[in-house]
Amino acid sequence: MSAIPRTGAGPGGSRQRRVSIFEKETFLGYALLLPTIAVLAIFLAFPFFYGAVLSLTSTEVGDFGLGAFVAFANYAFEAMRDGIFRTAFVNTFTYTIWTTIAKLVLGLLMALLMNQKFPAQRFVRAALLLPWIIPSVLSTLSWRWMFDPTFSVINWVLNSGLHLGFCHGSTQCVDWLGTPSTAMLSMMIVNIWRGTPFYGIALLAGLQTIPIELYEAAKVDGASRWQQFRQITLPMLRPVLLVVLLLSTILTFGDFQLPWVLTGGAPYNSTQVLSTWAYTIAIPGNELGVGAAVSLFLFPVLTIVIAIVLLILRRPD
Repeated sequence: MSAIPRTGAGPGGSRQRRVSIFEKETFLGYALLLPTIAVLAIFLAFPFFYGAVLSLTSTEVGDFGLGAFVAFANYAFEAMRDGIFRTAFVNTFTYTIWTTIAKLVLGLLMALLMNQKFPAQRFVRAALLLPWIIPSVLSTLSWRWMFDPTFSVINWVLNSGLHLGFCHGSTQCVDWLGTPSTAMLSMMIVNIWRGTPFYGIALLAGLQTIPIELYEAAKVDGASRWQQFRQITLPMLRPVLLVVLLLSTILTFGDFQLPWVLTGGAPYNSTQVLSTWAYTIAIPGNELGVGAAVSLFLFPVLTIVIAIVLLILRRPD
């Protein structure tokens, strides 16, 4: 009886060892994650930690290396003395809360409507994605033109088209971006217009995973549409809903392009949010350390929000 060769013996032994290593799921998983981890470390982790270090120094634009170490003086100055920072802080929460609520309601309605069968269904679904697909700067510039006090198509519709008399004989109607209250409202309108399709498509995907048998059984039991929505749709949509809320909240808190292009913080800094105020201080204001401190103020808040959402997601039904 011939002896059975040991594993790894002979010419094919090294090849067998290599194959066995890559057949291990744990090793293969970490190996596939390495490129992603490297990208995140370079483009996310390093800028974050470097920004945290900058916030503790008096670094200015053009400095070679870091400025003097000032500990938490930048944070204390912004929180206690700077009135514009407090305005930006309140504006950030106001802007995020109201737009998130509006996008959630409108996105859910959009998802429910798109989940029904109607003519040209695929075309309508694709068209509703356009606000989210178009680059933010281009769409915001278009909205800026529509809000122009003299050439605004919105003012024309309100005054000439609907004969509401907003202009009172003048060529200049509502100054949407020139008045603090309407400027903030305009920012919210554009954010809602842009972000609602993200909610709609994500929730539509969640709706299509709900088994139709649940609704058929509810109909047999005599449940109304509202009862089906409350007892079946909302509970089944909870994981998708929470993830979408989490992502949208993070993106809205840190939104920079839309507020900067639309108003730039004007008028009189009434539409400043923390992202635009951090940029204004750091680049035009030549204070990188203070700007970094402003940009990091919301990090603890976002950490708490993420932790709460993750706990809810992991909670059993």
